[in-house]
Amino acid sequence: MPNFCAAPNCTRKSTQSDLAFFRFPRDPARCQKWVENCRRADLEDKTPDQLNKHYRLCAKHFETSMICRTSPYRTVLRDNAIPTIFDLTSHLNNPHSRHRKRIKELSEDEIRTLKQKKIEETCEQEQETNSSAQNPSTEAGSQQDGNVLPLTLEEKENKEYLKSLFEILILMGKQNIPLDGHEADEIPEGLFAPDNFQALLECRINSGEEVLRKRFETTAVNTLFCSKAQQRQMLEICESCIREETLREVRDSHFFSIITDDVVDIAGEEHLPVLVRFVDEAHNLREEFVGFLPYEADAEILAVKFHTTITEKWGLNMEYCRGQAYIVSSGFSSKMKVVASRLLEKYPQAVYTLCSSCALNAWLAKSVPVIGVSVALGTIEEVCSFFHRSPQLLLELDNVISVLFQNSEERGKELKEICHSQWTGRHDAFEVLVDLLQALVLCLDGINSDTNIRWNNCIAGRAFVLCSAVTDFDFIVTIVVLKNVLSFTRAFGKNLQGQTSDVFFAASSLTAVLHSLNEVMENIEVYHEFWFEEATNLATKLDIQMKLPGKFRRAQQGNLESQLTSESYYKDALSVPTVEHIIQELKDIFSEQHLKALKCLSLVPSVMGQLKFNTSEEHHADMYRSDLPNPDTLSAELHCWRIKWKHRGKDIELPSTIYEALHLPDIKFFPNVYALLKVLCILPVMKVENERYENGRKRLKAYLRNTLTDQRSSNLALLNINFDIKHDLDLMVDTYIKLYTNKPELPTNNSETIENT
Repeated sequence: MPNFCAAPNCTRKSTQSDLAFFRFPRDPARCQKWVENCRRADLEDKTPDQLNKHYRLCAKHFETSMICRTSPYRTVLRDNAIPTIFDLTSHLNNPHSRHRKRIKELSEDEIRTLKQKKIEETCEQEQETNSSAQNPSTEAGSQQDGNVLPLTLEEKENKEYLKSLFEILILMGKQNIPLDGHEADEIPEGLFAPDNFQALLECRINSGEEVLRKRFETTAVNTLFCSKAQQRQMLEICESCIREETLREVRDSHFFSIITDDVVDIAGEEHLPVLVRFVDEAHNLREEFVGFLPYEADAEILAVKFHTTITEKWGLNMEYCRGQAYIVSSGFSSKMKVVASRLLEKYPQAVYTLCSSCALNAWLAKSVPVIGVSVALGTIEEVCSFFHRSPQLLLELDNVISVLFQNSEERGKELKEICHSQWTGRHDAFEVLVDLLQALVLCLDGINSDTNIRWNNCIAGRAFVLCSAVTDFDFIVTIVVLKNVLSFTRAFGKNLQGQTSDVFFAASSLTAVLHSLNEVMENIEVYHEFWFEEATNLATKLDIQMKLPGKFRRAQQGNLESQLTSESYYKDALSVPTVEHIIQELKDIFSEQHLKALKCLSLVPSVMGQLKFNTSEEHHADMYRSDLPNPDTLSAELHCWRIKWKHRGKDIELPSTIYEALHLPDIKFFPNVYALLKVLCILPVMKVENERYENGRKRLKAYLRNTLTDQRSSNLALLNINFDIKHDLDLMVDTYIKLYTNKPELPTNNSETIENT
């Protein structure tokens, strides 16, 4: 929708002008000055939030010194900008006309005050003029920026043409249509097959779009009118404009958290998907996808590029970052930990936490720096994906489970339901795997050796490879050790993904979890003996030969003095480093700051109730003192907050989540509590209560699942995932003209700019 200027006697709107439009400020004092200068009586009774949301002023009402461009994509006002240029008399020439924007009539005292202000402003301007006389080039530049020449007919046609191209690109992005069609080597010789972008252009021409038709009349036959380079430039602009719309809301909310998902392959290159969490102006916690970051093998380089992209390219102020979480597969966690530590050095309040969408045990297992663990986790994922390739494969697994669990039908039914889900991300994934292992081996072996030839060679071959992987003794020992070690953190991790009260009390149980793991470490020989015996029994049950890994056996062939046994090898190579790492990882994730933040969850009324309203949030809230609007009144406000809920009516239920507390009608009467709840809400460890606002991650997964690797595009992905975000075609066109054309006209017949097919 176009933006209309709210100034009296101004009829400009965004779709008919190259001027920037600016929202009314939220700051009450500054907003009041804007309203006073506008002289519109109907705006005086509106709140700053209402004015910010619904009203704009165009750049014509500001001195040029008040406007600056922070990037090719953004024109912004200075922090102290006040509109001073208004036409308050032209309506007097036509007294019979009806005006939507009625101008407020001023009293004599108000007129006198305004005149005095005008005199003062004139004096200031004269001083600035005298100082700018020493730098005439700056003055000439500002005059040039202030005078916007009307567009010629040719320029208007060119803008309409570019707008059509952008519309096609946005359509392709939202519908997840790749720019290219068939690969060149797939097209029969002599057959001209345009790519998808070219085909849509021709379709719009044939549908009667006059602007495109006129352009194509001057273009040679069998040529791509819009070159690949031009498409990339336009896509970059589309991506920036769409992202900017999301980031504008993030900046308005001030505080945010950064989350990355697992590394993905985009057209042969590894990228990190980046999401941001923030609370919008409607008090909803949102998690939005903002783009891909090229992955670097060197951790230090990755940390620098990560910080540079977020701050310089995307324009987020990391001083407002209050949380960071990184979901990565095995092998990448150590590098992302370096990123987290470098950001913490610069921004101590950007707490490193677990992400609510990932089970703690899955997180811990992926971070174990043991090659055997990484290999085992990869095998588990491949087995799960294999059976989800078709309903027939899942049915085959169900039949095997039914036979094996005839004497325990309830457990068999439960395992069948688990197999139909993405069970590898569960808290008890390794317990499930140990119970399922015999069924998986029998099913994979049956598919591979099926004499009825029900399965094609691809499926049978894959089943053979996976069966060999899961019947390796190294795999058996690894999953049994992980199952036993992570049993100490299972309940703790489950609570972290539970209700707000569960998360609060989980923070208190961390000491007990660490105590148990330290006791295991002190007696690792005894514990490992039991674990190894369990693995040996399971291997015997599956008729798997017990042996050391081949690589280690080959290294020991010439060492006659070696007395190393399988049990002692796995103790030193697997059990000890796994337990040590998990203890250290828990300490790193649940730092003192993180635990303090979780203790602040006692602000949620239901948690207060469980604690009999005997809470001490003020002590834990010290880390967020600088984020509070009135820190000096925090103690008194917290007392009032407790009294409010302690002496509530019998029919009033205590809000049980931060989401419910933020949506209380009177929450803004407690400004410090309101600010604390907003900051706590965006911590990555807190789950998104309302699933409709967790679209970013779900849409990202859907895009990756539905798009072939070589057809993925970081630009188109952002358009597809954020398909419901509004976009400004005029801004895109203007940005393209300023960045990529010397003149406001694209070449039409210049053969150097036309790419032959």
